[in-house]
Amino acid sequence: MHINILAGGPEELLPNLNEYTGEHEIWVGVDRGVYTLIKKNIIPRIAFGDFDSVSKDEIIVIEEHVKELKRFKPEKNETDMELALNWAIEQNPGLIRVFGATGGRLDHLLANVQLLVKPLMAANDVNIFLIDKQNILSLKGPGSYKIEERVDKKYISFVPLTLSVEGITLDGFKYPLKNRHISIGSTLCISNELISDYGTFSFSEGILLVIRSNDY
Repeated sequence: MHINILAGGPEELLPNLNEYTGEHEIWVGVDRGVYTLIKKNIIPRIAFGDFDSVSKDEIIVIEEHVKELKRFKPEKNETDMELALNWAIEQNPGLIRVFGATGGRLDHLLANVQLLVKPLMAANDVNIFLIDKQNILSLKGPGSYKIEERVDKKYISFVPLTLSVEGITLDGFKYPLKNRHISIGSTLCISNELISDYGTFSFSEGILLVIRSNDY
C-alpha cells in the first residue's frame, strides 16, 4: 500500500498524478488539494483541512465527493499537512508521496521539508518523498543506501539538515567522497551526478536531505 497526499501548492508544479492511481494507491487530500484531486477525477479516501483556501461552491463539491472529511478550525497547533501526514504514517504504508507541498510560500515549503523527519524521530522506516515536476526530496538517517540513475532526475544533492553529517561516503558518483564531514551551510555535495546505473551513499551521524532534480 502506498499513500499519496496532495496539498494546495501551485498546480503548474505538479507531475502527472495519473501515474499514481493504481489499485494499491490511496489518495489523501489536504485543503485546496482536495478540490484539485476531484478536478483530476481522483477521489481521495480521506481529506484534511480548515478549507480556508476554497470557495463556498468548491467546498460543496468537496463535500459531495469525499466520504471522510476531517475539518478543523484555522486556529490550531498543526498545519493541515502535518495532520494528514500523521494519519498517513499511522497506516504503516510501504511509502508516502507528498505532492503540492513545494512552491508558493517559503514558510510552508520549509515546514513541509521538516515534516519529513517524523519517521526518523519515531524510529519508523516508512519512506516519505516530496515530489514536484522538477524535484524529489527525501530525508535519510545514518546508514548505507543504494540510489539508481534516473534520466529525468539527473542531479543529486545531499544537504545537511543537522549541524553536521559525519562520515559521508559517495561511490559511483562523478564527484566521489570518502568519510568526509560536512556542516550545515556547506555546498560541498550540491549538484552531483551518477556515472553508472546506480551508486551508493553512506554516513554515520546526522540527517541528510537528498534532492534529485532536473533542469527545466
